[in-house]
Amino acid sequence: MFNISIRKFLALGYLLGLFVLFVFVRTFWTPDIMFIALFGLFYILGQGKSFVIYFLPFVLLLLSYEKLRSLAPLINSHVHYMEMVHFDKWLFSGRLPTVWLQHHMYFGHVAWYDFYFYFLYMLHFVTPILLAVAIWKYQPKQYWLFITSLVTLSYAGFITYVLYPAAPPWMSSELRFIEPIHRVSSDVWYAFGVKDFSSYYKQLAPNTVAAMPSLHAAYPFLLALFVRRIWGNRWFAFSLIYPASIWLGVVYLGEHYVVDVLFGILYALLSYISAPYALRYLTKFAKKIDKYSHHRITKILKT
Repeated sequence: MFNISIRKFLALGYLLGLFVLFVFVRTFWTPDIMFIALFGLFYILGQGKSFVIYFLPFVLLLLSYEKLRSLAPLINSHVHYMEMVHFDKWLFSGRLPTVWLQHHMYFGHVAWYDFYFYFLYMLHFVTPILLAVAIWKYQPKQYWLFITSLVTLSYAGFITYVLYPAAPPWMSSELRFIEPIHRVSSDVWYAFGVKDFSSYYKQLAPNTVAAMPSLHAAYPFLLALFVRRIWGNRWFAFSLIYPASIWLGVVYLGEHYVVDVLFGILYALLSYISAPYALRYLTKFAKKIDKYSHHRITKILKT
């Protein structure tokens, strides 16, 4: 059995290695990668079994959502291109916010804020899982409520992607439904040495018409709501920097329309409000299943 100080020293070295991988390995940190990385950390700390019990169901649900999301275009191939454009133009006096932002912020080369926005964009699954770890460790009574909210939000998004496949601005621009915009994310990846970003992106995001609602906008807001719930208004105000940066960034980068962001915020709020009721129902259902299973096993043993 490791001495506690040795465990902490090894864990620190392990975290340093993860940080180096995060910085230098050019990939999205998906739930399965995050699970494996964090399992190694908590195994070193002697908490591997507890981590698996709490996080394996959560990660499997997120992975199943990701897999189902890739099937959405096969279920419904009628892609919507113009409704989001009309709404954004109505909201902003005839101009597309993406076009306006790129006119004022993009000058033919990447700037520091391009890296900042896209770095946050790449944290799509990282930050929810890290917050889940923090809640599990410091506020465990809130853990399953957070998980229920996040999974509810994810599957609500999936259902919408099936019913309403929506193209992002960069795709509508490529197909000439809207005026030309630049896909800044391509330049960011090019700066990191990835030359064929389109092919690389298709491997990472198998459903390219999952723009409405923007879960990139929804996840950070849901996280901020839970920061407020657990740690109060002071930390909530600070935590809003993250979703606000994402909201601006996804529109500027051409990944989402403003209406996608607004619906993402709405979905996050509804998931947050409905989660206590959903968790209460699931708890009652689990107790009924457990009672029924116990009754059946007892009956079998008596025969």
